Amino acid sequence: MTFNLIPAGTFMMGSPSDEPGRVSNETQHQVTLTNSFYMQTTEVTQGQWEAVMGSNPSYHDECGADCPVEYVSWNDIQNFITALNALGDGTYLLPTEAEWEYSARAGSTTAFANGDITETLCAYDPNLDLMGWYCGNSGNTTRSVAQKEANDWGLYDMHGNVYEWCQDWYGNYTTDSLIDPEGPSTGSLRVVRGGSWNYDAWRCRSAYRNRGFLDYRYNYVGFRLVLSPGQQ
Repeated sequence: MTFNLIPAGTFMMGSPSDEPGRVSNETQHQVTLTNSFYMQTTEVTQGQWEAVMGSNPSYHDECGADCPVEYVSWNDIQNFITALNALGDGTYLLPTEAEWEYSARAGSTTAFANGDITETLCAYDPNLDLMGWYCGNSGNTTRSVAQKEANDWGLYDMHGNVYEWCQDWYGNYTTDSLIDPEGPSTGSLRVVRGGSWNYDAWRCRSAYRNRGFLDYRYNYVGFRLVLSPGQQ
């Protein structure tokens, strides 16, 4: 696994009211992250999962060891993180929703890290096509990680390929400015982000939010990890 240092900073989380594909749960609000952190440069791959857990749960196992692991629930990932941390190489965890969007944007304010969205469905979107796999270019399957362009912070597949589980419970946004938000204190659904190989372009925007039950497994949802500063 490789990780890039993401600097502390302030950004506008959510989407502007005129962004194509926007939905009502993307209320814009200012967020400040006071601590830098390391974000995994790719989604966790099938090979990385199998190296830790001894087996590959992926529905798309024919895609290969360099493809993102999927068909793993939020609870499954907690078991993976426990096993990974037990190796003693560092303390890994899922990103908060704010950390995820901040990393996906990499300083951008547009729908995608490289510009605006022009096609909300499965037709050709020039910006998304450069950065991510979605229903318009995936061939109806997952793809090996890091085949598209990275964002300005060196992160791959933040748009598309597979959705990514986050640490937070899912809940409505506030309009208040927040510092190091961690989401609601309780809930029944966990946040997933980023869009996937089988979904429309509008769901791959940096601001798009989705969610899933803790024990549900989907063949279009995986994850990436964060690592605390000083442990790289």
